[in-house]
Amino acid sequence: MDESRWPGDPSWRIRFLTRFAHLYFALARGMTLGVRAACFDDAGRVFLVRHSYLPGWHLPGGGLDRNETAVDGLARELREEGNLVLTTAPQLFQVYYNRRTSKRDHVVFFRCDNVRQEQPKRADLEIAAAGFFAPDELPSDTTPATRRRLAELAGTAVPDAFW
Repeated sequence: MDESRWPGDPSWRIRFLTRFAHLYFALARGMTLGVRAACFDDAGRVFLVRHSYLPGWHLPGGGLDRNETAVDGLARELREEGNLVLTTAPQLFQVYYNRRTSKRDHVVFFRCDNVRQEQPKRADLEIAAAGFFAPDELPSDTTPATRRRLAELAGTAVPDAFW
C-alpha cells in the first residue's frame, strides 16, 4: 500500500496545498508565471532538487510572487531550495509554455553559472533532497523535462516551446 496517500504523511498535505494553490491561481490570475534555472557550480556540476510532493529530480525554481521580477524570484527560489547564491547575472535561455500544469502557465528558464552554495541544503517539508551532479551522471529518476532542458543548454537538442 502506498503510505504517501495517508493524511498523516506531510507530503500528502503539501500535494493538496499545491493543487489548491494552482486552482486558486487559475481562477484569481489570468496567467501564472514561474522561474527555473540550470545552476552550475565552478566544477560544472548542475544543482537538482527532489521535492517531497513530486517524483524525480528537478531543476530548482518556483512561482513568482506579486510585485517580484523574474530575477528576484529566481534568486529567492534558489536561496529557499538550495541555499544557493548567484555570483553572476543569470542568463535568460527560453520562456516555455507549461501546458501540463495549466492552460495559462509559463516558465522563464535561466542558466546560472558559478553559483555558490552557502551551506548544504537540509531536507524540509518542501525539499526532500538536493545536490550537485555531473551532467553525465544525473540520478536515474531525473525528470524528462530536466533532461530536455539540459540537452537544450548543451546544444544537443533544439529548444522547445513547451516545458
